[in-house]
Amino acid sequence: MSMTIVETTTLESRAGVWKRALRSGRVLTGGGVLAVIVLACVGSLPATTAATTNNGKGGDFYFDNQHSELAEARPQTAPAWMWFGSTKLGQSLLGRCLLGGALSLAVGLTASAVAVVLGVTVGAVSGYMGGWVDGLLMRTVDVLYGLPYILMVILFKLGLERPLGSLLHAPRLANVVVLFLAIGLASWLTMARVIRGQVLSLRSQPFMEATRSIGTGPWRVFTRHLLPNLIGPITVYATLTVPEAILQESLLSFLGVGIQPPLPTWGSLASEGLIAALNPVDSRWWLLVFPCTLLAVTLLALNFVGDGLRDILDPRSQRSGRS
Repeated sequence: MSMTIVETTTLESRAGVWKRALRSGRVLTGGGVLAVIVLACVGSLPATTAATTNNGKGGDFYFDNQHSELAEARPQTAPAWMWFGSTKLGQSLLGRCLLGGALSLAVGLTASAVAVVLGVTVGAVSGYMGGWVDGLLMRTVDVLYGLPYILMVILFKLGLERPLGSLLHAPRLANVVVLFLAIGLASWLTMARVIRGQVLSLRSQPFMEATRSIGTGPWRVFTRHLLPNLIGPITVYATLTVPEAILQESLLSFLGVGIQPPLPTWGSLASEGLIAALNPVDSRWWLLVFPCTLLAVTLLALNFVGDGLRDILDPRSQRSGRS
């Protein structure tokens, strides 16, 4: 009886999530801005990755198409590929920002997915099994927490990039894939602790005692009773992990250990334009302003969405109805 009441209440609460999300100013604002950026970056991929067009010439929006006569040209209203100006090699900064945005967003989403899978698995097993399993997994998490985040990412990258490059016979692809995995493999620790705490709390609830009393198997208990009650924390944390991963990738690219040139990301574009933009005699401000602005707006939009979802999905939040 208690299980039926709990499951019915859960279904009713889920039905109201979308309604509250559509009334949330932060979710709508952040989601709208994010949708525009994602559509622009992803929708422009055919132009920013096409080295040649139908007439056999290089596309002006192609990220590595160089016009030496237009090196570091200021932003212009026409043609369209010069709206953001050009780089020191005469490449379209707009084209590079669009492709860089697609790569940065891909890093964030992939790293978040890796972190969610690892974090949920380790946290759920640790909290549900308890005993020596819980102690072993949590002490492992504690040890990994003691290592600097950037050092962990660099170690993963150095250890995996060369073997994967030899396996795929594509060093550039291996560099991108390893960065995705490295950031995700270093980002799951907080998720594991959060999920473990939630599972420990749920494990003592009456409906969990009822499932055990009727002999329900562990897998069914997790998929039918634990996981549905963990969707809220998982969704919120995953949303907030995406901007963190994008920021970490930008930092790594800024330090020169992220995605390697000529592929651009917002972090590498900011790194390339820093010195030229800060030149007090002849500042090329557009080389720094545009990639940093896109990065900042995207991170702000993602945090808006994450904060809004947290208030909506947290049953203890008193602001969910007023968001």
